[in-house]
Parts: sequence; C-alpha cells; structure tokens
Amino acid sequence: MKNIIINRAGGLAVLAVALIAPGCGRVHEQVSQAPPPAQVGYLAVQPVSVPISTELPGRASSFRMAEVRARVAGILLKRNFTEGTDVKAGELLFEIDPATYQAAYDSAAASLAKAEANVKQAQARTDRYKKLVEFNAVSKQDYDSALATSLQADADVLAAKAALETAALNLGYTKVVAPISGRIGTAKVTEGALVGQNEATLLAVIQQLDPIYVDFPESSGDYLEQKNKVAEGRLQGAAQEPKASLLFENGREYREKGFVQSSEVTVDQSTGSVSRRAIFKNSTAEVLPGMFVRVKVEEGVRPNVFLIPQVAVSRDAMGASSVLLVGAENKVEVRPVTTEQAIGAQWMVTAGIAPGDKVIVSGLQMLRPGMVVNASPAKDAAPPALSAAH
Repeated sequence: MKNIIINRAGGLAVLAVALIAPGCGRVHEQVSQAPPPAQVGYLAVQPVSVPISTELPGRASSFRMAEVRARVAGILLKRNFTEGTDVKAGELLFEIDPATYQAAYDSAAASLAKAEANVKQAQARTDRYKKLVEFNAVSKQDYDSALATSLQADADVLAAKAALETAALNLGYTKVVAPISGRIGTAKVTEGALVGQNEATLLAVIQQLDPIYVDFPESSGDYLEQKNKVAEGRLQGAAQEPKASLLFENGREYREKGFVQSSEVTVDQSTGSVSRRAIFKNSTAEVLPGMFVRVKVEEGVRPNVFLIPQVAVSRDAMGASSVLLVGAENKVEVRPVTTEQAIGAQWMVTAGIAPGDKVIVSGLQMLRPGMVVNASPAKDAAPPALSAAH
C-alpha cells in the first residue's frame, strides 16, 4: 500500500513537470521575440543667422506718365510717330491745322507794328510841346494831353506784344510734341478729327519704362511687427532702403535687383495696409506697367534661431508646436517649441530647444515619450536654408 502511494506521488510529479514544461517554452519564445529598440535619425541642431525676406504681390507702374493732349482746337492733319515705339522729349507727334492761328499771329504782329508807330508819333509830339510850354507857346493842358497820349501809346505796345505772344503760343500748339521721353501707346484719334473743341482732347499717352516702379501693399500689422523686431534687436541689418527682387507670374526671377524706395505715410482704411514702392532698372522694357508680379524684400537677418525640418514638428489641437528629442539613455523626450515662420521645408524655431539637442527627424512613427530608441545622425537631414520668406 505504501509503495502504491509513492508511485502515485511520483506520477503526479512527472505529470506536473510535463504540464509546466510547455508553458516554460512559450515564455522563453515570447522573451526571445521581444522587438528591438526603434531605429531613428536625429539632427543635432545649432543656432544660425537667417536672412529674412518678405514676399508680397504687387503691380508694376511707369516711372513717369504724360498724357498728350490738344491745347488748341482744330483739325488733326498728321500723326508723325509709330505706335508702341520710343519717342524723345520734344519730338513732333501730331500736327493740327495752323491756318487760323497763323492768321491770328499775323494780325497780332500788324497790331504791334501799328502800336509802335503810334508811340513814335506820340513821343515826337510830346517832345515838341515840352519845349513850347516853356515859352508859353502852348498851354500846359495841351502838353499834358500830349504826354498822356504818349503813355497810352506805350501801353498799347505792351498789349500788342502780349497779344502777339499769345498768338505765337497758339500757333506753336498746333505742333504737338512729346513732353517726356518714353514709350508711346496707340493714338486716341485719327487724322481728320476735330480736336481741342471745348476740351483738351487726349491724343496719346507716353510712359517712361526705365526705371520702373512696383507698388505692393503690406498689412499695417506686419509693418509694425517689422519695426518692433528691428527695435528689439530680433532683426539685424535692416536698411533704410531694403534690397528687393522681382518674381514674374510664372515664378521666374527678374534679372535686375531693385530696392524699396518709399512707403506711404497713411494706412488705407478699406484694406488696413500700407502701400510700399520698389524701383527696378528696366532697360529692355521686360516689365510693363500694370503687370502683376511678386516682390521679395530683404528685411534683415534673424540671429540665433534653429532650422528644423517641418516633418519633425508636430502640432496639437490647440496649434501648439513640439518636437521629439533623443534624451538621456536614448529615451524619447517631447519638447514644446516656438515656431515663427516656414522657410522652405523647414520651420524657424525661436524658443524651446538648445544648441546640441538631438531632434528626431526620421523614424517618427509610433514613437512615444519614454521609449528607448537606437539613434544615429540622420543622413538626409535638410541643410540650413539661406533665406526666409513670409
């Protein structure tokens, strides 16, 4: 009986070992299949100085513009220019029938000659009476009358000269010349038209294209923020007349560089913006008035900032930005940061990280704070940008 009990106990022990053994195998298998640390790439950040530029839409406008108008009434006889070509100041553009004005000039010239003849006669009479009155040969009243007639003749000469000058001006206005040098557009009237009748008829428009202006608006808020950055030292190297470049609608950059010449002194109440004006050389007339362009203004240099690839920056529902860092013992840390603006494929970070921080830029999937990772420098980390635009 005793032996039977012992055998049963032994059998139970064997059975227990047999039952436990498969479980131990599964635990060992699970331990051996535990995933290795995630592989991530990081960028050891360092502060840089970034040129800051502002890119805004604008419209080109001519440096000078003159409306050529008829200053006297008459029939337009001739047009002496080719539309769309360059003209020089003083160049003859139109001819108005001068017949009426030539006759008026001749009449004024005759009136002047008559007035000058009257002056000689009146002056001679005055001179004679002056001698005779001393001997009482003529009365004092006759002398005074002769003197008054002489003075009146002098005044008539002055009036005749003024009338002749007016007639000469009107005759000259029949030759319509270019007031400025520039490119002339299409003629607004044709030969045979009556111009200048009760109004100064518009004949053509001349625009000086070299140099050329580009006007662009900037919100008053951005304008003030720019001033504050300069005053607080956050933006350095700001010039009184910042350099500017020009981009066409197709994205091509204009070969000539310009500069911001002026800013309006008032804010447009309807748009809340300040109008600024840049000037560019335009010797080939590639930029035409009215053309839509984009102006890139070099505002200054932003010192001591960090450039982080955009893929490494995440935002929460409230819009707050953060990055993941490789911290002590290769553990993942989350760090809130302040981003100021996008620069190409990077964010300009102004606060939240320090020189040498290892910002994770690849292998970001499924990472959580506190995880241990296998970190190495990222090979395809974006290089620091040379300029920033907003």
